[in-house]
Formats: sequence, C-alpha cells, structure tokens
Amino acid sequence: MNLIDLKGSYDAIYSLGHNCLAGIQLRNNNLRPFAGVFDWVGSPSLPDVTQLLQNQFAGFLEKSNLEFRGYASDKDLLVSDNAYKIYFNHDFKTNVNTPTNLAAYPEVKQKYDRRVARFKDKMANGRSLLFIRTQGTIEEITELEKVLSRVVKHDFRILVVNHTKVKGIVERNWPLQRVCVVELPDTGFGTNDMFHVNDALWKTLLSGINVTD
Repeated sequence: MNLIDLKGSYDAIYSLGHNCLAGIQLRNNNLRPFAGVFDWVGSPSLPDVTQLLQNQFAGFLEKSNLEFRGYASDKDLLVSDNAYKIYFNHDFKTNVNTPTNLAAYPEVKQKYDRRVARFKDKMANGRSLLFIRTQGTIEEITELEKVLSRVVKHDFRILVVNHTKVKGIVERNWPLQRVCVVELPDTGFGTNDMFHVNDALWKTLLSGINVTD
C-alpha cells in the first residue's frame, strides 16, 4: 500500500506506540480528538502490543503486574506493566506516589479503562480506522495485521513509520495488503528532539488524512 492510498477520512486514528511520537504528531495535526491507550506510554515491544490487542486488553494495568523502575523525571515515576512491557512515565506523579505506594493507581486505572473501552468500541463499530506504529519489522507488522484483521470488525489500515539513515520521506513496498511503510530520518532519535525534529515531514505524511469523530 502506498502513502497516497491512506488519504481520506477515518472514524478514528490511533497510535500503537512505540512511544509518544505518533500521539504527539496526531495532536499537532488535529487528528486526535481524544487520547488513545498508547499515546502517552512507552511500548517498545511490538509483539507485546500485538498480544495485548489479541487479548482484548485482558490483564492490562493490573496492579499485581506493576513495578517501579525509577524516575522518568523529577515529577514522574517510571512504572512498568510487566505483563505487556508497557511503561508509564506520565501517570504516576511524585507528589502523590512513591516507589512503594502507587496511591494514584485507582484514578490511573479508571482513566485507562475509559480509553480501552473507547478503543474497543471503535474496533467494533468504526467503519474505517487508521493505526500508526513507529518502529516495526516486517515480521512484527505481519503479525499485527493478522491480529487486527481478527479484532477490527470493519476496514482498517496501518501506517508504519521507521527511522533510518534517509533524507526526507522514503516509502517501502512491503507485501502487506493493509500496510503502508515509510522511513523518516533518524535525526535525534532516542532523544527528546525526535518528537519535533521531523514535524514538517509528519505534516506531509498526514496531509489529506482526516478524522470524522
């Protein structure tokens, strides 16, 4: 699938990780009317994201699976969901939570339960959905497409954005029916610069794409 084939309107557009980049770019381009499950978490392991989707979020963010991993900043704890290798670095504030007492857990769980419920509703009822994943191999994306084909009831497409030593936007032709793959420059990748250094390229990527909700 080519980039031009993604152009059009969608009932919802969701980031599938691997970090906040896709969520930030959707927000910057007015394509994110509500927060998704993966917008503000770290989800570096795509196989675990795919497993979470296949499991319909069963066991997600269960307190028994959470572990304090350190400090994401002076204001945020870094907490992992070890069942799915999801990392929460914006949700557990240091003025409320401690490494041994996640006091805000009930509120955080309720927030994500709402996001999961909306996500599942869109998968069941959305006529056309777009999913965006940054960083994924052809093997990982092949499995993701298979799982989404089972859990999404209607039409969907996947935009994969990998970061490599390229200049500009480079399309890659992977033999997957519902997948468009592009590569962007890896300038600043792995640092905070990555969230904005390719803003102009993301604007080009997402031009001609609209969300109806």
